[in-house]
Amino acid sequence: MAIVAYVLGAVVGYLLGSIPTGFLMGTARGIDIRTVGSGNIGATNVFRHLGVPAGIFVLLADAFKGWVAVILATELFYRWFVPGGGAIVREWLGIIAGLSAILGHNFTCWLHFKGGKGIATSAGVLIALVPLAFLIILGIWIIVFGITRYVSLASISGAAALPFTTWLTQGSIPMIAITAVMAALAIYKHKANIQRLLKGTEHRISLRKSVPPPAESKRVS
Repeated sequence: MAIVAYVLGAVVGYLLGSIPTGFLMGTARGIDIRTVGSGNIGATNVFRHLGVPAGIFVLLADAFKGWVAVILATELFYRWFVPGGGAIVREWLGIIAGLSAILGHNFTCWLHFKGGKGIATSAGVLIALVPLAFLIILGIWIIVFGITRYVSLASISGAAALPFTTWLTQGSIPMIAITAVMAALAIYKHKANIQRLLKGTEHRISLRKSVPPPAESKRVS
């Protein structure tokens, strides 16, 4: 019955991950988010073009997809199909469901298999699977973003550190291997950002509100 649980975890994980939250948010606002900015359906592009509340909602919703996929697999499907199956079975159920959710987000069947970069969804998966490793890479993300104001560079840096932080905090060989796959996928999805970073044309996020120039005073005749 473990095979049934694995397959169900993969299918449900993919379908959860494939929900195109950013695209749906844009559609609700009358905008196809794929046609503005970077064309990405992720939270960063939504934040830039639909505003902070919409961006935060998409960020949390995309993370929630990944978290729910892992929790359903390790709690519900495990109890239904392989109760007492052991820690290894439970771990692999979480891995399969989490990775499927990320693939669903990155290659959603609802948008011709073109989706986001999977950073928020990966974060939700990591919170469920390796919470200590997630806290470390979150710290790395915050530091890199704080110094550079590049969301992409912060995400790439966090992804690159992920397998090492998993090794330091958990030591599970399957988990290290799967987080290495997650990291490679995240970095691959940022290939266009890497090119722009090398060219110096990548967009920075400014935390300061732009101040409009003072109006010219009218001359009194």
